[in-house]
Amino acid sequence: MLRALDALPDIKSDGLPGLYLEVSGRAGEKLKRTSLDTKHLNLLKYEEGKYREDGLDKATIFATEKGVEAFRKKVAQFKTENTPDREKNGQLIPGRPKNADLVQSLAAITEAGLRALWRSPSHKFPAAGVDVLWEIWLNPDEVDRFIQVAPEYGLEPGSEWLRFPEDVVIVANGTQDALATAVRKIGGVRALAAPTVTADFFEGLPVKEQAAWVDELGQRTSYPPNADPGFITLLDTGVSRAHPLIQPSLSSDDRHAADPSWAVEDIKGHGTQMAGLALFGDLTTKLQQMEPVEIHHRLESVKLLPDAGENPHHLLGAVTRDAIDAVEARWLRRRIFSMPATTSEDTPHDGAPTSWSSAIDELAAGVLGQQKVRRLLLISAGNTDNFTFGSGNYLDRCDHPDNEVEAPAQAWNAMCVGAYTEKTALPAGEGTAALAPFGDLSPASRTASWSSYWPLKPDVVLEGGNWATGNSPPPMRHGWLSLLSTDHRYPQRSFCFTFDTSAATALAANQISTLWSEYPLLWPETVRGLYVSSARWTSQMRSHLPAGANPPKGSFATLFQRYGYGVPDLDRARRSASNALTLIVEDTITPYALSGKTGNDVHHELKLFTLPWPVEELRKLGNANVTLRVTLSTFIAPNPSEPSRGNRYRYASHNLRFKLNRADESEAQFLARISKAAEQTDEPESDEQDGWDFGSNRRDVGSLHIDQLTCKASDLARRNLIAVHPVTGWWKAKSRLQDALPTVRYSLVVEIDAEKLECELHAEVAAVIQALTAVGTVIVV
Repeated sequence: MLRALDALPDIKSDGLPGLYLEVSGRAGEKLKRTSLDTKHLNLLKYEEGKYREDGLDKATIFATEKGVEAFRKKVAQFKTENTPDREKNGQLIPGRPKNADLVQSLAAITEAGLRALWRSPSHKFPAAGVDVLWEIWLNPDEVDRFIQVAPEYGLEPGSEWLRFPEDVVIVANGTQDALATAVRKIGGVRALAAPTVTADFFEGLPVKEQAAWVDELGQRTSYPPNADPGFITLLDTGVSRAHPLIQPSLSSDDRHAADPSWAVEDIKGHGTQMAGLALFGDLTTKLQQMEPVEIHHRLESVKLLPDAGENPHHLLGAVTRDAIDAVEARWLRRRIFSMPATTSEDTPHDGAPTSWSSAIDELAAGVLGQQKVRRLLLISAGNTDNFTFGSGNYLDRCDHPDNEVEAPAQAWNAMCVGAYTEKTALPAGEGTAALAPFGDLSPASRTASWSSYWPLKPDVVLEGGNWATGNSPPPMRHGWLSLLSTDHRYPQRSFCFTFDTSAATALAANQISTLWSEYPLLWPETVRGLYVSSARWTSQMRSHLPAGANPPKGSFATLFQRYGYGVPDLDRARRSASNALTLIVEDTITPYALSGKTGNDVHHELKLFTLPWPVEELRKLGNANVTLRVTLSTFIAPNPSEPSRGNRYRYASHNLRFKLNRADESEAQFLARISKAAEQTDEPESDEQDGWDFGSNRRDVGSLHIDQLTCKASDLARRNLIAVHPVTGWWKAKSRLQDALPTVRYSLVVEIDAEKLECELHAEVAAVIQALTAVGTVIVV
């Protein structure tokens, strides 16, 4: 047995957190379980011989370095040491070899493979060499590290977690080899299984069983009192209050209609589906977990779509305004407006403004509506028609120009939500396959193929389900590939399938409400910036980039058109950990003025900030790379006249840009460069030499600008000046400026991420300043 232990890999030299060991018992012997589950030995799985074909007991344990040494010591003691002699009934009983019960029961100790952690039936163990979904049970203390590091080994963790008292369960996509490497190198895994519970399981239950699941979730759900809970306002088909999971969050006084003659009840069912997602997310996950659920936000419903027929196309903007006026007439609240309603009648618009999208921009900016307040609006990207898909690559169909994002989702100020998917599991033997791979675009999601000078859309993508393919097209929806939500027909049915970009939009509203409830004083512009900036492309999305560490800036165009900035990460949006730092500015700027000497219009203000960089910590990191991500968010007032439809500088009231000084650039040189850039009216200044990942062609469009750069920490320590400055907008017209000099709000979010590097960026900054402080306002005349 000592030889077996000596043959194991060396934990320290191999850089392992420990070893997964498979322990086999001898025939007719019971393994001593208590000796296999100690301080440094964690018993993960135990199989009694009577339930195994070979009749042998087997155990899977995780042993730390100290655990292996303790095991070795027990075996050595068995060979060389005896327990003390003892007397019983007047007779002297000689001592036995130490640890005899343990050692004599052992037949073999080997490093465990994945099957040793498998808890599903053996025939469900995936074949080698193919990407499949794995259900991974993790130690709660190890979840964050596993999620962060697993992609380095080719394993793609999903975004949904199940939380149990002693385990966190995630789903990840990858091959056997990828998973085996991740498990061995990272640790923290307690068990593996085949994902089995899908939306199809719950939707297919009998009525009484569905109701029982509803009751169980309802008993786990609480609604903590809050003077300012925040509201998700659903602009949809209405919402049914009969459902027990919805009623506590939706007052009867908070249901309205764009047309006062319409009833407020949900006849079609779509709005009630969105309500369930906006409150709980995908119920497939919530129903399986055991932890308490807290709902901190509330719902409002405004029927935007009539029960019969459709709203006339020319009235879509007016109907949306009336819907918002209806809900705001009672009282002003902190609201997230979620609108999964689009039109194909404006297609093709090629990204240019339409009457509906312009009305959305006015509503967000507080120009339109009875209440002149800024509003956070979420709009779905629109859905594809599955009957248009052939047998080729589904992404070619999604990328086709006639599949562009539907109006009004191209609005500058609204957040456009598309869909991706992590749902790829299907029943064995059915003869179907998932159309989209794990982590890629949902086939239902529309994309933006338009010119680069219109805003990047969609902004983000969230789960929207997948489609199943058989022997021939078209691909079809499938219960296993769908989300689960609340049914408007309760109590006849409790659950129903839901999917597409509508579902993704409701999920986004749910996440944003969590973020905003923690920081209720943030502006809508800031919340939009924080949330979108938290998004990242999945490994599958990035696989469409050219190979290499630094893809050409132009190669990002396809990713932006399909996925926007990627999948949002709520934890990243709210985090400011010791090795990551987020700084936020909420400020105003007067972009334009009239020159006193000539009466000509000029750019007026430039806001210059000295960043409170953790200089000492950055210098300590030296040549190590750190990532800087900058987000600038503002709401523009639109000018949708016909000449403006082809010119972004004439459509937007104001256009703002951000600039960062270069490592070798003085303040005077920096300001001179900005002054020159501010006067441009056509093509943006090239910033290739600045090292930004996306570049100005992707960044300087719309009213939300995001870019990032990775550089040496020592260089970043010298790049401590950031400026926000105007370029041309229609407010610069003399006739507009003669009435007043308009002042606008903007939010600036600056993030430093040192990733795995050990440093205390946050601590140094906190000792100097609690927020970014403007050191000056430069007047350019």
